[in-house]
Amino acid sequence: MTTNPIYLDAAASMPINPRVSEAMIECLSSDEFIGNPSSANFLGQKAMQAIDLARQQLADLVGTDASNLIWTSGATESNNLAIIGAARFRSDNGRHLITMKTEHKAVSAPFDYLEKEGFKVTRLLPDETGLLNINDLRAAITSETQLVSIMHLNNETGVVQNIIEIGELCREFDVLFHTDAAQSVGKLPLNLDQLPVDFLSVSAHKMYGPQGIGALFVRKAAGCGIIPLFYGGEQEKWMRPGTLPVHQIVGFGLAAEIAISSMKNDIKLMHKLYQRMWSGIQNNIGIIINGSTESYYPGILNVSLPGIDGDSLMLMLEPICVARGSACNSKFHEASHVLKSLGLSDHLAQSAIRFSFNRNTQINEIDFAIEKYNKAVDFLRKITPDEL
Repeated sequence: MTTNPIYLDAAASMPINPRVSEAMIECLSSDEFIGNPSSANFLGQKAMQAIDLARQQLADLVGTDASNLIWTSGATESNNLAIIGAARFRSDNGRHLITMKTEHKAVSAPFDYLEKEGFKVTRLLPDETGLLNINDLRAAITSETQLVSIMHLNNETGVVQNIIEIGELCREFDVLFHTDAAQSVGKLPLNLDQLPVDFLSVSAHKMYGPQGIGALFVRKAAGCGIIPLFYGGEQEKWMRPGTLPVHQIVGFGLAAEIAISSMKNDIKLMHKLYQRMWSGIQNNIGIIINGSTESYYPGILNVSLPGIDGDSLMLMLEPICVARGSACNSKFHEASHVLKSLGLSDHLAQSAIRFSFNRNTQINEIDFAIEKYNKAVDFLRKITPDEL
């Protein structure tokens, strides 16, 4: 029996790769990078060279020209900048926007804000597996529609949307397409030069990089402009002013470079861990997988059980670190809006547990989690009233 924490909450934040943290420490401790990258002097330009290298490393990972990428503080800022900035930029052409009810709050909240500015927002429901019906999107597009924002890989269920099909439909109607790819970049292969995506949000800490740094892909094309959210500098093509954090960007770039060489082995490991976990708990009566079993990322397994209280189950799983929904909403103990959008009852949604894995996860940790989960379920069912 172990008392050491077992980390199965990688969808909330990945452990930083040791090579990444070493590169960041070296950057912070070296006089070579003390300059402000906005400065024209020698040390300022040395810092900018490190930033340019990292931008190229990330560009190589996502298959685009480095000039299409701008640095942000993370996917939340990237989402806000893309959604609010693009909506305002195209507002003279129309004020209708489309998203899904299963989006992360970093996407849904900007749309809530835009509604207060007079924009009309359509929020599409997925099918029971979490996937978008492309005909629903087609029916929702009007002559006023300017932007569609749909997440690539859902952080709670692991469901992967068909962004090629969505993007092609948007192109057909001259509608901009943004996707929150915080969970997919570095885990699934992407080639943005070949994808019909106009804006794509990235976060370093979802791919073994540091927290507090992200990026936004902005396609260089007519009509893909953004009105900035902040003002006060010419950094990042005036779209995102402010002194760039060299050490975080260096770490992000290295994490991207590592992802290129590790992705194939990572995905094989995720499949192995997913199957091990599911095979070990699937005999619990009534257990269901939340989300698609056909279009999904195997690093996330979200399951629900009737007759089980999710809060009690989480407590009994300690010292295993898991989640009941998005990390951003974990303090409110509300049923997941994502799972309710899939048609789950409040009770089933509240019983959900999300297991999410990373490249450091060990088979013995999965086996311990299986044993702990099964015992906790047996105990809770014995003490839980039948009417639950």
